Amino acid sequence: MDVRDYYQTLGVPRTAAAAEIKKAFRKLAREHHPDKKPGDKVAEERFKDINEANEVLSDPDKRAKYDRFGKDWEAYARAGAAAGATGRAGGRGGDPFGPGGPFEGYTTFGGPGGGNVRYEFHTTGDAGQFSDFFRMMFGDEAGGRGGAGAGGRTFRASGSGSATSIDDLLAGMGANSSARGGGRGAHTAGSGGGAGAVLQPVEATAALSLEESFHGTSRIVEIGGRRLEVTIPRGVDAGSRVRLSGKGPDGRDLVVVIRVHPHGVFTRRGADLDRELPVTLREALMGGEVPVGTLKGRVLLTLPAGTQNGKSFRLTGQGMPRLKGGEAGDLYVRVRVVLPTHLSDEARAAAARFLDLAHQPDPRA
Repeated sequence: MDVRDYYQTLGVPRTAAAAEIKKAFRKLAREHHPDKKPGDKVAEERFKDINEANEVLSDPDKRAKYDRFGKDWEAYARAGAAAGATGRAGGRGGDPFGPGGPFEGYTTFGGPGGGNVRYEFHTTGDAGQFSDFFRMMFGDEAGGRGGAGAGGRTFRASGSGSATSIDDLLAGMGANSSARGGGRGAHTAGSGGGAGAVLQPVEATAALSLEESFHGTSRIVEIGGRRLEVTIPRGVDAGSRVRLSGKGPDGRDLVVVIRVHPHGVFTRRGADLDRELPVTLREALMGGEVPVGTLKGRVLLTLPAGTQNGKSFRLTGQGMPRLKGGEAGDLYVRVRVVLPTHLSDEARAAAARFLDLAHQPDPRA
């Protein structure tokens, strides 16, 4: 599953102190270490995500860049470093958006803006002054867009759409940063797609029964004339998305969206399950062991004598497995007492004698 928010990965707020981040990382690393779940690919990927998030958020410099630029922070950092190394960015630390930098005073892509606000980046003198920087940020195509005459270049992004749009620039940046970052983002177009073009993932739907969601299963998905077998992990819920990198047409990601059919017995609430259990009047009055069906198999539930209709019991660990590891959810069993019907005259008389002996106060009083 594709996780993009490092704070969400560690389960901490964006305002978390370094000590909170360290504590959350240690807890999650212990829970999801591959040695505890050998052969569990889901747990292995989760462990990698946890380590990646900690590597960024535990480093004050990396965290500051991540907070400012989001998932593309590495692209900005490399671009700023390259520009600073050649003396082209100016300003402190080689920040192209900082004081003395070529973009001083301009809104960065992650900041406020939109509407009909125009962003203009000008160079002077040598027409190729910032070409390396823009190629790194936006792809080779950025270096040839716009124009400010022979003496310089202008890269424009306007809400009116009259020049290169901000979406084009952002798309180029996302494509290149993805290629450098090891494939976590969207895939770039090949021939015919244009440099910097972003290919959106292809979606398919897989409908499962609750039992298949519990045990895990596989589905054959036909996409672009190809038949692919998709492994569905245990614990998926309606709306879960299983991503297969590069398996769609033209090298796109394939995202399989999960639907789960309603079940005739169980109702799901996250990792927990609810079900109703019919019991006889004797079982409710006298108590005893009653068999209960679960998605794992049959278990025995001990009913105390005098169990009331609607009483709920929790069976720990008999719910759904959790998608990202950890203990399974619980099964909540609600008792429904079924009274005997069509009493014979003898049975009716016996019931009357019993009720005379078993005095019961008025429950409505």
